[in-house]
This record gives sequence, C-alpha cells and structure tokens, in this order.
Amino acid sequence: MRKRQQPHIEGPPQAPGHPRPNNCCMCWCGCCKCLWNEDRMERSERACTKMDSIEATEEQQPTLDEVVAWARSFELVMRSSEGREIFREFLRSEYSEENLLFWLACEELKKETDPTAIDEKARIIYEDYVSILSPKEVSLDSRVREGINLSLTEPSNVMYEEAQLQIYTLMHRDSYPRFLNSSVYRDLLDSKRSSCLDT
Repeated sequence: MRKRQQPHIEGPPQAPGHPRPNNCCMCWCGCCKCLWNEDRMERSERACTKMDSIEATEEQQPTLDEVVAWARSFELVMRSSEGREIFREFLRSEYSEENLLFWLACEELKKETDPTAIDEKARIIYEDYVSILSPKEVSLDSRVREGINLSLTEPSNVMYEEAQLQIYTLMHRDSYPRFLNSSVYRDLLDSKRSSCLDT
C-alpha cells in the first residue's frame, strides 16, 4: 500500500483562478479590501512549510490587534498562520478539522507544476477528503463531486478549485460565527487584553 504523503504549504494562500481587481486574493466574494502586507507575507512563508507545520512550527503569538481583527474578517483568520492555528483548534473541537486540512491541501496542489507530483497529490487529496470511504470526507454537493470524479482521468493543479471554494464558504458561513463565540477565541482575546493591561 502506498504511504500517503502530507502536502506542503509554502507561504500565504493564493486565490483560485484570476483574482478580482482591488480585492484581497483570499476574499473570493469580493466583500473586502486586501489588508495583507509584505512583512506578514514573508513571516508566513517562513512559518508554514508543511500542512502539519501549523502544529509543528515554532509558535508565534498574535498581537491583541490581530486577534481583534479576526472578529471582523474571516479572510484575516485564514491569512494568518496564528489565526489558522487557533481556528484549527476550534474545528478540531467540533470534529470538522478536515475542512481546513482539505483547503490547505488544495492550496498546496495549486502551487505544484510538476505533472507527476500533481497526479500524486490530486489522488491523495481525493483519497483523504473526497472519497466516500475516507473517515475525513468533506461535505461536497453531487455536482462538484461528479466534476472531481471526471477530472481524475487527467488531474490538474486546479481540479479542486470549485470544491475548495465550497468548503471555504462552508467554514466562513457555518464554522466562523461559532468560532467567534467559542471559548477558544474568547479566552485568547481575554488573555491578550489582560496582557495589555498588565504592561
């Protein structure tokens, strides 16, 4: 049996397809302006080298301003390595961590250019997150799932684009509001506020 490999993350997420003008590359609905900057981009590139490195990398502590900003924008949560770490912790408590892992794996696949690697990673993503036999199967509608099945004959680095958007939207609309009301987020916010008062 082939040993499954974990995809690698190299830097902040990129938007699927062609980014819309004047919109941040993560906000596919075009609802907000891009707040990214070169400093954080370089730091994220150094911080995230593998999908599992969200847990493995040296921990970076977000500032109070960053934690407060996460309540205003899901895009900012997903752009921040620290934000993804906290959000992943929350998703794990809801047994839906696979949604974020699938999204990250798709991001890595889109960066791939080698045909052999694309074929391998595309099939690993299918086996891990799309197959009905997988314990980590993500929730996709039948139309998107059928499109993926057809794409498996000739895998490409963008074959999961529509599925990735569907899962991003699910996390944004369903998980994100609960995340903001969760003890995971509120405890972190209270801790940051207390630290500021102590200094």
